[in-house]
Amino acid sequence: MATVINNPSGGDNTSSGMGMIIGGIVLVLVVIIFFVYALPAIHNSGSKGTTVNIPDKVNVDVNGGGSGSGQ
Repeated sequence: MATVINNPSGGDNTSSGMGMIIGGIVLVLVVIIFFVYALPAIHNSGSKGTTVNIPDKVNVDVNGGGSGSGQ
């Protein structure tokens, strides 16, 4: 019985490297977006945020009597 060996062809070696160029451009854009948006957000998350002062007592007059009551 004869042994048949199927050698694959050499393939298409005429690629221009366009995939590597596009991949490099995408990688550069991702790094730029990281430095513009993510890095400042990470830096500001550790600093003291907005301070909210809540008073101990709130004086609420429920009897009306003020101007603008409509009566």
